[in-house]
Amino acid sequence: MTVYDELVARGLIAQVTDEEEIKELINNGKATFYIGFDPTADSLHVGHFMALCLMKRLQMAGNKPIALIGGGTGMIGDPSGRTDMRQMMTPETIQHNCDCFKKQMSRFIDFSEGKALMVNNADWLMNLNYIELLREVGPHFSVNNMLRAECYKHRMEKGLSFLEFNYMIMQSYDFYELYQKYGCNMQFGGDDQWSNMLGGTELIRRKLGKNAYAMTITLLLNSEGKKMGKTQSGAVWLDPNKTSPFEFYQYWRNVGDADVLKCLRMLTFLPLEQIDEMDTWEGSQLNQAKEILAFELTKLVHGEEEAVKAQESSRALFSGGNAADMPTAEITEADLRDGKIDIMGLLVAAGLCASRGEARRNVQQGGVSVNGEKVTDISAAYTPDEINAEDFVLRRGKKKYCKIVYK
Repeated sequence: MTVYDELVARGLIAQVTDEEEIKELINNGKATFYIGFDPTADSLHVGHFMALCLMKRLQMAGNKPIALIGGGTGMIGDPSGRTDMRQMMTPETIQHNCDCFKKQMSRFIDFSEGKALMVNNADWLMNLNYIELLREVGPHFSVNNMLRAECYKHRMEKGLSFLEFNYMIMQSYDFYELYQKYGCNMQFGGDDQWSNMLGGTELIRRKLGKNAYAMTITLLLNSEGKKMGKTQSGAVWLDPNKTSPFEFYQYWRNVGDADVLKCLRMLTFLPLEQIDEMDTWEGSQLNQAKEILAFELTKLVHGEEEAVKAQESSRALFSGGNAADMPTAEITEADLRDGKIDIMGLLVAAGLCASRGEARRNVQQGGVSVNGEKVTDISAAYTPDEINAEDFVLRRGKKKYCKIVYK
């Protein structure tokens, strides 16, 4: 199986231009490609995971990745898939976020000896002269075509600022600049970026001639991948200080049955033959597949040692045993009433419920357990000695849990 065929088999390719030329470059390790990352936070999240894994996969096949950090486009904000305008960030915040990205990307991409590049589009976008840009780039863009672009559709009804309207031009200019400076002949992006990417391809070909090598590929589920980065409790970050390795492992351990094989194909480096054998797995075997997924991705992001610890703690959580690596909540004397804290107070103190009323309902509905034992009595209360006598694991529902300690 060729490299390109494997990308298709793993469900990573949705649309391409110039497919035969793309196959030739990728399969022979001749592609210099880029993927852009706007620094909207100080950590990447699991929504970026597919792009990072793709870059690693293609680099392993001899191709050269360029990680483009959007220090310039981050000053504008990508309107794709959004219903309102992003909050404007200061240049200092953007630079800090860019620095954080590089450290995290280095776990996926080998930046040594010219094997990959990390560049910041602020290096060229921030110095552009507006009139020169209008004359150089403006004639190659049709406003009518831009307004029909998928990336703007969600914003047209609520209002699209002129600031954001320029994003497509900025992203297209990135590809043009990368092509000229670094010989970048290919770009990857999510399906919601297709219009922006075509803009870059067309800009290169119109300015440099039809024979200019400029190609685009979109990822099949990158827009879904962005959704992967969000849960009911917030984002799932790659930074261990924001999302612990245990929480990261549990996120993937709890993916839906219908998604586990899809995630294994797209995000892990396990052989396709091994994953295909799991197609017939059902019931408890699917839980085993989820463990494999969670372990492989936690190892990729946080290293094998942290992956092993997270797996052991996760298994302990489900068996009622010692789960030393799980999130911890501390209670103090101020939380006690008559030397004890009741179950509803514990749930609120641990952040598993927003209020005592919500905690009461969860207890009464049978959704709360302590050390694997269901708690249905709302008057149940615990002393500091009982809490610290052994690992005190409080759980609400299937996915929310916390170890309680008394300080």
